[in-house]
Amino acid sequence: ILESHPFRVTRNADMEIEEDEASDLLETIEAGVRQRRFGRVVRLEVQQDMPQFLLDLLKGHLNAERSDIYQMNGPLGMSQFFDLAALDVPPLKYTSFVPQQPAVLNQDDDLFSVMRKQDILLYHPYDSFLPVIRYFREAALDPDVLAIKTTLYRVGSNSPIVNALLEAREHGKQVAVLVELKARFDEENNIVWARKLEAQGVHVVYGLLGLKTHCKVALVVRREADGLRRYVHLSTGNYNATTARIYSDIGLLTSRPDLGIDASELFNRLTGFAPGASYRKLLVAPEYLRKRFDQLICREIEHAREGRDARLIFKMNALVDAKLIRRLYDASMAGVRIDLLVRGVCCLRPGLKGLSENIRVTSVVGRFLEHPRIYYFANAGQPEIYLGSADLMPRNLDRRVETIFPVEDEALKTRLLDEVLAIAMRDNVKARELLPDGTYVRIQPADGEPLVDSQAWFMERARSYA
Repeated sequence: ILESHPFRVTRNADMEIEEDEASDLLETIEAGVRQRRFGRVVRLEVQQDMPQFLLDLLKGHLNAERSDIYQMNGPLGMSQFFDLAALDVPPLKYTSFVPQQPAVLNQDDDLFSVMRKQDILLYHPYDSFLPVIRYFREAALDPDVLAIKTTLYRVGSNSPIVNALLEAREHGKQVAVLVELKARFDEENNIVWARKLEAQGVHVVYGLLGLKTHCKVALVVRREADGLRRYVHLSTGNYNATTARIYSDIGLLTSRPDLGIDASELFNRLTGFAPGASYRKLLVAPEYLRKRFDQLICREIEHAREGRDARLIFKMNALVDAKLIRRLYDASMAGVRIDLLVRGVCCLRPGLKGLSENIRVTSVVGRFLEHPRIYYFANAGQPEIYLGSADLMPRNLDRRVETIFPVEDEALKTRLLDEVLAIAMRDNVKARELLPDGTYVRIQPADGEPLVDSQAWFMERARSYA
């Protein structure tokens, strides 16, 4: 051995799937996953002291372009730094937090009895994910439950929810599951679950041709004294008990008839029983969501022009869609006050004179990954609030099946506006503000202004709800 030098290779992980030509989508995606390790090299990282002859040798063997080579002054693989997190150094770590069970669920009643009385809003990870697991488990064991239908996008390798679905099938219930095989980097895990579900007699489908199914919906159909009743769980995040501890997401448990019928229509379409669907309350992409959001923003513009209360507050992961960004500029120029809480990419420029002076953009990056999508429309004193799975990006609006759903319970609407959104907008510890030139600055509290760490506030608030 003359010399040794570390290097790190990153390969293109995209899979080109021709769904209309694939005789078996599962096997096609499985083959694509196997080919990933032979994908085109898109990055070759080497240390700066690697000699040129060895670099040329690597470049040739890997068919790497010169522009793909990065000479690094430091460690190449960062995964070993996870070992630092295992060190017992309390001052460098967050204090432990146990997600709380909302007091409304501490009763002895079964979950369906509680849902008949009221809607239940769960703000994870502050509220425990256990009620969602309980929803599936009680449905699996309840002799009056006839059917369970759900979507699965990223569920994890050891899923209590999938286990509950398997148990439901063992108890003779009709179980239909849409497994999204194209969930990036979760393909292998989803293939395993799809095969296991199919082996137990679950009706497994893989979605609509050319569309990725990203919505989070679970429908339970139950036989009751006055007929069949539908129960629904709708969420901004995945049915994944592991990520529910580190992602912030919001779910709604409800027995509202309109949402139940809409969920049935959605599953009829996704499972192939109906070619189209009409929805009463759900905003579903790609058919209706873009058009309806444009209409809702235009409604605020009209309110502003007529001197009525006009306000938009959107919380999302990314704001990229050019058409809706232009509509938000229109709203700003009409006098609509707009607050955008965008954790990640934001292609809108706030604070530009004559264009976006009424728009403020902030981003909170903290202990938990901010993942909810919340859309508030003031509507001249008759506010509407929607939650859902879609960001304002072309892929979400045009190339995915997404659901945005209304929150209609007045107490829950107040909680979302006065707590979830208001506290996030007041954050002056973990928040940054986007400036007109595209840079972010950390928000600093004014002299004497109390510190507000929104995530810490929500943890404490969850304890008071428990």
